[in-house]
Amino acid sequence: MKRFLVAAVICCAFGLSCVAQSTADSPASKEDVERYLQAIHSHDMMSKMADAMSRPMHEMVHDEYMKNQDRLPGNFEEQTNRRIDGMMKDMPWDEMMEAMVPAYQKHFTKGDVDALIAFYSSPTGQKMLREMPEIMADAMQAVMPIMRQHMDAVNQKLQEQMAQSLKQQEKAPAASPPPRL
Repeated sequence: MKRFLVAAVICCAFGLSCVAQSTADSPASKEDVERYLQAIHSHDMMSKMADAMSRPMHEMVHDEYMKNQDRLPGNFEEQTNRRIDGMMKDMPWDEMMEAMVPAYQKHFTKGDVDALIAFYSSPTGQKMLREMPEIMADAMQAVMPIMRQHMDAVNQKLQEQMAQSLKQQEKAPAASPPPRL
């Protein structure tokens, strides 16, 4: 009887650990992902990220205005910044968050999501959430000149290729019409 009881306890313990393991390895449910998005304060985070992204965009508008102020209306910068802010404010954040849920489900298991929730509930995770908008703003500010320089170079190269193609087209003999049958 004693052996049977010990064997039953061991089997139950082993069985429960297998069930727990299979649950942790199962794909994350929509509810799991929603718990994660709540844990990271996704709505607040998206709002802060939008604010952080708009600052470098405002700076870019200012730079462009300063370069072309003699050809642009005096209220160009203000109007453009208002449009940018309006577009960011009107962004369908809730729809976007809902659309991202399947991607999280595809890449994370329930155990992964539980671990992420545990991390973002920790002091370090909370600091990461608090600092992320400023980190992104600083990163955007650092990257923007590099992106602008690269885009200018790409634009220049495209214009050169377009001009070369136009020259070649002008030099090419006119194509004769196809023979009539």
